Amino acid sequence: MKKQIPNLFTLANLFFGCMAIVSIMQSGLAVSFDANGENLVEIPERIYMASIFITIAAVVDFFDGFVARLLKVPSELGKQLDSLADVVSFGVAPGLIIYQFLRLSFSQQEGGLDISTLFLLPAFIVPCAGAYRLARFNIDTEQSYGFKGVPIPAIGIWIASFPLVYWFSKDAWLIHLLRNYWFWYAVIIIASYLMVSTLPMMALKFKQFSVKALLPFIIIAIVALISAFVFGWLAVTLSFIAYTILSLYYK
Repeated sequence: MKKQIPNLFTLANLFFGCMAIVSIMQSGLAVSFDANGENLVEIPERIYMASIFITIAAVVDFFDGFVARLLKVPSELGKQLDSLADVVSFGVAPGLIIYQFLRLSFSQQEGGLDISTLFLLPAFIVPCAGAYRLARFNIDTEQSYGFKGVPIPAIGIWIASFPLVYWFSKDAWLIHLLRNYWFWYAVIIIASYLMVSTLPMMALKFKQFSVKALLPFIIIAIVALISAFVFGWLAVTLSFIAYTILSLYYK
């Protein structure tokens, strides 16, 4: 039974990923006032709940590996199960977030509701890139204390932050940016490239605990706290940028 405890955490990750997908695909629109308190800002109903579910999935995803190491019951089954859950929670669900925002972006244009699905399908490049990255990780024996390419949970959390930015932002320029389909095409390209690349990225695993080893993570934590206070949910993007830059610097 002890061997199955980490797998239960992994399945919880998958469960919350499924809950995120349900939230994203809810029909109807919710509305809120824009930064000027005048125009109504439309957003797919309950899509912001997907951000919460993906975040919970990320927390659970962290603990499944931690629990496996703590109980000394790592297994090949758990490794494969973890990848399958990650594809759903941090690949498919974020891909659907992008899909919905692309729909919202095109709907702002004249005749946008009749846009061809072909313009929306690039959203699914993200889960495809994530699946490729996970498959490569599973057969790579050189990623014990670092990653090749940005891990899919980091990409998933980054994309999942955008509905919260859109919903709670008081800045009109941010709302307009998130309603621009070129922005989302850029996100697709950046996220997919970072996952399939072999760029060296930091992992929360250490050969030794020292100030030098912990310094980049301390910097990221400081960036996250300060930017959260100043910029709200945009702090996730700024922290993600800090993580990527520091990973390349400390490679």
